[in-house]
Amino acid sequence: MARLTEAIKHLLIINVLFFVATSIYGDQMYEWFALHFPENENFKIWQIITHMFMHGGLMHIGFNMFALWMFGSPVEQSLGKNRFLFLYFSAGLGAVLFQLGYYYINYLPLQTELLNSGLTSDEIIRMITSNRAIEGLTEGQLSKVREAFPVYRETYFASMVGASGCIMGVMAAFAVMNPEAKLMMIFLPIPIKAKYFIPGIILLDVISAISGQSFFSPSNTAYMAHVGGAIFGFIIMWYWKRNSFNDKRWN
Repeated sequence: MARLTEAIKHLLIINVLFFVATSIYGDQMYEWFALHFPENENFKIWQIITHMFMHGGLMHIGFNMFALWMFGSPVEQSLGKNRFLFLYFSAGLGAVLFQLGYYYINYLPLQTELLNSGLTSDEIIRMITSNRAIEGLTEGQLSKVREAFPVYRETYFASMVGASGCIMGVMAAFAVMNPEAKLMMIFLPIPIKAKYFIPGIILLDVISAISGQSFFSPSNTAYMAHVGGAIFGFIIMWYWKRNSFNDKRWN
């Protein structure tokens, strides 16, 4: 059984405290600390960090904290506390970058299309918040609204919670450090080497993000956050390994 390392212990405590507070205060915690789409008035700059400690339910936090302990402990033992925390939060920021980038790829063309139809920004926001078309629109404008509005509104109100992006970065780092280690999924109890297992999970997330088809995760999973976290974790760990991080260990 992996030893509970210092950074892992404190991350577990903070995540559990956030979860308890969310159980007490409910939607108010999500409004304050979940990561909202930046165009939404509920977005606050601190949410870029705080969403990493928020979770959507007992299964969500349970699975993430188990993965954090299982993969994070050996990674921290090899890297040291400070370097591990750098990796962890860098992966989390990579997750934010990829997921918000994915949102904007969907959002901006639809916004341009609605604006080009003659609607103003204020009118679009009014339709989003009221969930109905304003009066006096032309047939052409109504056609654009019917076509673009559902996805536009869904993106505007999108929010993200969870440590999954950070943990995917840790898992990618683990695979770089231990490529021959054999891992298994709960739903697929077949030993697979880490160098194949982790890229396989990332590929499934990419497919899910593009197709909307979920494989092992809930349908509301921020798939591109997983991809971004894993890519950042891989790049950082690959660079450190190539440059012999053990000779330059942080305390």
